[in-house]
Amino acid sequence: MIRVLIADDHPVVRQGLRTFLGIQDDIEVVGEAEDGVSAVSLAESLRPDIVLMDLKMPGADGVTALSELRARGVRARVLVLTSVTERGHVLPAVQAGAAGYLYKDVDPQALVQAIRAVHDGHVLFAPDAAEAMVRDGRAGAGEDRGPAERAVLTEREREVLVQIARGRSNREIARALVVSEKTVKTHVSNLLMKLGVQDRTQAALFAVRHGLAGE
Repeated sequence: MIRVLIADDHPVVRQGLRTFLGIQDDIEVVGEAEDGVSAVSLAESLRPDIVLMDLKMPGADGVTALSELRARGVRARVLVLTSVTERGHVLPAVQAGAAGYLYKDVDPQALVQAIRAVHDGHVLFAPDAAEAMVRDGRAGAGEDRGPAERAVLTEREREVLVQIARGRSNREIARALVVSEKTVKTHVSNLLMKLGVQDRTQAALFAVRHGLAGE
Protein backbone atom coordinates (compact mmCIF):
# COMPACT_ATOMS: atom_id res chain seq x y z
CA MET A 1 0.00 0.00 0.00
CA ILE A 2 1.09 3.55 -0.77
CA ARG A 3 0.57 5.59 2.40
CA VAL A 4 -0.56 9.14 1.61
CA LEU A 5 -0.80 12.25 3.79
CA ILE A 6 -2.99 15.07 2.45
CA ALA A 7 -1.93 18.64 3.32
CA ASP A 8 -4.47 21.28 2.27
CA ASP A 9 -6.23 24.07 4.16
CA HIS A 10 -9.60 23.47 2.47
CA PRO A 11 -11.68 20.74 4.17
CA VAL A 12 -13.72 20.05 1.03
CA VAL A 13 -10.51 19.39 -0.94
CA ARG A 14 -9.18 17.05 1.73
CA GLN A 15 -12.47 15.18 1.90
CA GLY A 16 -12.67 14.86 -1.87
CA LEU A 17 -9.13 13.54 -2.13
CA ARG A 18 -9.63 11.13 0.76
CA THR A 19 -12.84 9.78 -0.78
CA PHE A 20 -11.35 9.28 -4.23
CA LEU A 21 -7.99 7.90 -3.12
CA GLY A 22 -9.71 5.65 -0.61
CA ILE A 23 -11.28 3.56 -3.37
CA GLN A 24 -7.89 2.73 -4.90
CA ASP A 25 -6.68 -0.77 -4.11
CA ASP A 26 -3.06 0.28 -3.55
CA ILE A 27 -3.46 3.65 -1.78
CA GLU A 28 -4.25 4.39 1.87
CA VAL A 29 -4.84 7.92 3.19
CA VAL A 30 -3.20 7.89 6.62
CA GLY A 31 -3.83 11.48 7.66
CA GLU A 32 -4.86 15.05 6.84
CA ALA A 33 -3.12 18.32 7.65
CA GLU A 34 -4.68 21.77 7.39
CA ASP A 35 -1.45 23.78 7.33
CA GLY A 36 2.28 23.42 6.82
CA VAL A 37 3.12 23.06 10.50
CA SER A 38 0.77 20.14 11.04
CA ALA A 39 1.89 18.63 7.72
CA VAL A 40 5.47 18.43 8.99
CA SER A 41 4.39 17.09 12.38
CA LEU A 42 2.12 14.41 10.89
CA ALA A 43 4.69 13.41 8.29
CA GLU A 44 7.16 12.78 11.11
CA SER A 45 4.73 10.75 13.19
CA LEU A 46 2.78 8.89 10.49
CA ARG A 47 5.68 8.28 8.10
CA PRO A 48 3.68 8.37 4.87
CA ASP A 49 5.21 7.39 1.55
CA ILE A 50 3.71 10.39 -0.24
CA VAL A 51 2.63 13.83 0.95
CA LEU A 52 0.14 15.65 -1.29
CA MET A 53 1.10 19.24 -0.51
CA ASP A 54 -0.78 22.43 -1.27
CA LEU A 55 1.44 25.52 -1.58
CA LYS A 56 -0.71 28.24 -0.03
CA MET A 57 -1.63 27.33 3.53
CA PRO A 58 -1.84 29.32 6.78
CA GLY A 59 0.93 29.18 9.34
CA ALA A 60 3.60 27.71 7.10
CA ASP A 61 3.21 27.48 3.35
CA GLY A 62 4.07 24.48 1.24
CA VAL A 63 7.62 25.55 0.38
CA THR A 64 8.39 26.21 4.04
CA ALA A 65 6.96 22.81 4.96
CA LEU A 66 9.01 21.15 2.22
CA SER A 67 12.20 22.72 3.55
CA GLU A 68 11.36 21.67 7.11
CA LEU A 69 10.64 18.09 6.02
CA ARG A 70 14.07 17.91 4.41
CA ALA A 71 15.77 19.50 7.41
CA ARG A 72 14.21 16.88 9.68
CA GLY A 73 15.18 14.01 7.41
CA VAL A 74 11.61 12.95 6.62
CA ARG A 75 11.82 10.44 3.78
CA ALA A 76 8.32 10.92 2.34
CA ARG A 77 8.24 12.07 -1.27
CA VAL A 78 6.24 15.23 -1.77
CA LEU A 79 3.88 15.78 -4.69
CA VAL A 80 2.72 19.40 -4.87
CA LEU A 81 -0.98 19.69 -5.73
CA THR A 82 -1.91 23.34 -5.98
CA SER A 83 -4.23 25.88 -7.55
CA VAL A 84 -1.38 28.41 -7.67
CA THR A 85 -0.75 29.03 -11.36
CA GLU A 86 2.09 31.54 -11.12
CA ARG A 87 5.03 29.75 -12.69
CA GLY A 88 7.51 31.42 -10.38
CA HIS A 89 6.43 29.06 -7.59
CA VAL A 90 7.63 25.90 -9.35
CA LEU A 91 11.40 26.21 -9.02
CA PRO A 92 11.38 27.14 -5.30
CA ALA A 93 9.18 24.11 -4.59
CA VAL A 94 11.55 21.81 -6.48
CA GLN A 95 14.59 23.33 -4.80
CA ALA A 96 12.91 22.70 -1.45
CA GLY A 97 12.49 19.03 -2.30
CA ALA A 98 9.26 18.49 -4.26
CA ALA A 99 9.33 15.35 -6.41
CA GLY A 100 6.38 16.47 -8.51
CA TYR A 101 4.18 19.45 -9.26
CA LEU A 102 0.57 19.23 -10.42
CA TYR A 103 -2.41 21.56 -10.52
CA LYS A 104 -5.76 20.87 -8.89
CA ASP A 105 -7.54 20.68 -12.21
CA VAL A 106 -5.63 17.46 -12.95
CA ASP A 107 -7.75 14.51 -14.05
CA PRO A 108 -8.40 12.33 -10.96
CA GLN A 109 -7.06 9.19 -12.58
CA ALA A 110 -3.97 11.09 -13.72
CA LEU A 111 -3.42 12.11 -10.10
CA VAL A 112 -3.54 8.47 -9.02
CA GLN A 113 -1.00 7.58 -11.70
CA ALA A 114 1.18 10.48 -10.57
CA ILE A 115 1.12 9.27 -6.96
CA ARG A 116 2.19 5.82 -8.12
CA ALA A 117 4.91 7.24 -10.36
CA VAL A 118 6.38 9.47 -7.65
CA HIS A 119 6.23 6.57 -5.20
CA ASP A 120 8.22 4.49 -7.70
CA GLY A 121 10.98 7.09 -7.82
CA HIS A 122 9.95 9.24 -10.77
CA VAL A 123 9.94 13.01 -10.84
CA LEU A 124 6.73 14.27 -12.41
CA PHE A 125 5.52 17.72 -13.44
CA ALA A 126 2.51 19.17 -15.20
CA PRO A 127 3.65 20.43 -18.65
CA ASP A 128 3.39 24.11 -17.66
CA ALA A 129 5.29 23.44 -14.44
CA ALA A 130 8.04 21.58 -16.29
CA GLU A 131 8.44 24.48 -18.73
CA ALA A 132 8.66 26.91 -15.82
CA MET A 133 11.32 24.81 -14.10
CA VAL A 134 13.40 24.64 -17.28
CA ARG A 135 13.03 28.38 -17.91
CA ASP A 136 13.83 29.50 -14.38
CA GLY A 137 16.52 26.85 -13.94
CA ARG A 138 18.36 27.97 -17.04
CA ALA A 139 17.94 31.62 -16.05
CA GLY A 140 19.92 30.82 -12.92
CA ALA A 141 22.51 28.72 -14.70
CA GLY A 142 25.16 31.39 -14.28
CA GLU A 143 24.94 31.29 -10.50
CA ASP A 144 27.76 29.73 -8.50
CA ARG A 145 26.66 26.30 -7.38
CA GLY A 146 29.90 25.30 -5.71
CA PRO A 147 30.93 21.62 -5.91
CA ALA A 148 28.08 20.70 -8.21
CA GLU A 149 29.27 23.20 -10.82
CA ARG A 150 32.73 21.65 -10.82
CA ALA A 151 31.58 18.03 -10.76
CA VAL A 152 33.12 15.76 -13.36
CA LEU A 153 30.79 12.95 -14.38
CA THR A 154 31.74 9.94 -16.44
CA GLU A 155 29.97 9.48 -19.76
CA ARG A 156 27.77 6.76 -18.26
CA GLU A 157 26.92 8.87 -15.19
CA ARG A 158 25.95 11.68 -17.53
CA GLU A 159 23.66 9.31 -19.46
CA VAL A 160 22.03 8.19 -16.20
CA LEU A 161 21.57 11.82 -15.15
CA VAL A 162 19.75 12.59 -18.40
CA GLN A 163 17.44 9.63 -17.78
CA ILE A 164 16.75 10.80 -14.22
CA ALA A 165 15.83 14.24 -15.56
CA ARG A 166 13.30 12.55 -17.82
CA GLY A 167 11.63 11.05 -14.76
CA ARG A 168 12.66 7.45 -15.36
CA SER A 169 13.05 4.87 -12.62
CA ASN A 170 16.17 2.75 -12.10
CA ARG A 171 14.48 -0.17 -13.83
CA GLU A 172 13.59 1.95 -16.86
CA ILE A 173 17.10 3.41 -16.99
CA ALA A 174 18.60 -0.06 -16.86
CA ARG A 175 16.41 -1.12 -19.77
CA ALA A 176 17.25 1.99 -21.81
CA LEU A 177 21.00 1.71 -21.27
CA VAL A 178 21.09 -2.11 -21.42
CA VAL A 179 22.73 -2.53 -18.04
CA SER A 180 21.67 -4.13 -14.77
CA GLU A 181 19.51 -2.30 -12.27
CA LYS A 182 22.26 -2.76 -9.69
CA THR A 183 24.70 -0.96 -11.98
CA VAL A 184 22.26 1.91 -12.37
CA LYS A 185 21.93 2.21 -8.59
CA THR A 186 25.70 2.47 -8.32
CA HIS A 187 25.84 5.19 -10.97
CA VAL A 188 23.02 7.10 -9.27
CA SER A 189 24.80 6.99 -5.90
CA ASN A 190 28.05 8.17 -7.48
CA LEU A 191 26.54 11.06 -9.40
CA LEU A 192 24.54 12.26 -6.39
CA MET A 193 27.75 12.36 -4.40
CA LYS A 194 29.66 14.15 -7.16
CA LEU A 195 26.93 16.73 -7.66
CA GLY A 196 26.63 17.31 -3.93
CA VAL A 197 22.85 16.78 -4.00
CA GLN A 198 20.66 14.68 -1.73
CA ASP A 199 18.19 13.05 -4.06
CA ARG A 200 17.03 12.39 -7.61
CA THR A 201 14.84 15.50 -7.73
CA GLN A 202 17.79 17.77 -7.08
CA ALA A 203 19.84 15.82 -9.64
CA ALA A 204 17.05 16.34 -12.19
CA LEU A 205 17.06 20.05 -11.42
CA PHE A 206 20.82 20.15 -11.99
CA ALA A 207 20.33 18.46 -15.36
CA VAL A 208 17.67 20.99 -16.34
CA ARG A 209 19.86 23.91 -15.35
CA HIS A 210 22.67 22.60 -17.51
CA GLY A 211 20.51 21.87 -20.51
CA LEU A 212 20.84 18.09 -20.22
CA ALA A 213 17.20 17.12 -19.81
CA GLY A 214 16.37 17.51 -23.48
CA GLU A 215 19.35 15.61 -24.87
